[in-house]
Amino acid sequence: MMKIAIQVTTCDIPEQDLKLMSQLGVDCLDLVIGSMFPGVDEQGYPDLDRLLKLRARIRSWGMDINRVTLPDMTHAFMYDSDGAERELDNVCAAMKVFGEARMPIARLRFAGDVIPESTHIYKAVHRGGAIARGERAADQAGRNVPSLEETERWWGKFRTVYEKLVPIAEQYGTKLTIHPSDTPHPGTPFDGIGMHRVIDMFPSRQVGLVYCVGTRAEAGGSALVLDEIHQFGRKGRIFLVHLRNVRGSLATAAAFEEAMLDDGDLNMPKILLALRKVGFDGCINPDHMLQLEEGYPREAHPNGGWRNNRAGWSYSIGYLKGLFAAMDEFAG
Repeated sequence: MMKIAIQVTTCDIPEQDLKLMSQLGVDCLDLVIGSMFPGVDEQGYPDLDRLLKLRARIRSWGMDINRVTLPDMTHAFMYDSDGAERELDNVCAAMKVFGEARMPIARLRFAGDVIPESTHIYKAVHRGGAIARGERAADQAGRNVPSLEETERWWGKFRTVYEKLVPIAEQYGTKLTIHPSDTPHPGTPFDGIGMHRVIDMFPSRQVGLVYCVGTRAEAGGSALVLDEIHQFGRKGRIFLVHLRNVRGSLATAAAFEEAMLDDGDLNMPKILLALRKVGFDGCINPDHMLQLEEGYPREAHPNGGWRNNRAGWSYSIGYLKGLFAAMDEFAG
């Protein structure tokens, strides 16, 4: 049975927030920033005891931790600057801590997996004045596509990290994931081919994807998303799903805008049914909330973390619960 996870960007979660999440029917929390965990600032990786206390607190409200995030592999590591070896040691130590804490899923970010120079970001205004993220592709002269040599060098650094982490993931049973490059411009490593490359390079059953429906729809629309769900889902390599709707795509309009779950180009029930058909039974995370009017100041944070947009999360949780109930009733 699919479950609902939401993103939080701090480990200092107020009791009133946990209470509201529980009331809304949230199943799991995704802890989405590698530096947010107690211990990272002091020693470079999370403290096991404090992580276990956090998990016990979340469980006391009937929820659990679904996904954690490893410390980022920054430009220092990817380009062999000072501190590169320390970064690698810290991410391995973090993976061991998450394994010892029996965290189900860990994500790792790599510097250079996006090409920010290739896009122009703007604010799109949707129904009722809701503010959405919009992006338009830069003209050809403004794009900075890495050379083949640069790309292969980047993949060499990726391999170095995963060769250390995959055995730890296998030892503890924690699933190790990457997220598709967002924004998915041509030349980004974690595009459709890149996701296959990760799985081919590391065929361990512990290696897979945080499959982001919105990101991949930005690349090529609904047909691409459904095809990739079939490709990766039938291999059992989709461990977590980020679900958001979009209007347009880079392939069809050289631009896109994020949208409410019921208000974009994608057919959400069809996508959830496709996930069900390939046997996915993990968490659905409806990420990247639009900015909705809530009657009080929002805390600034990218990607619509919980404290930034409780109204948007509440809407998405209810929408997903309705779709889950419909699938159970009509799909059998």
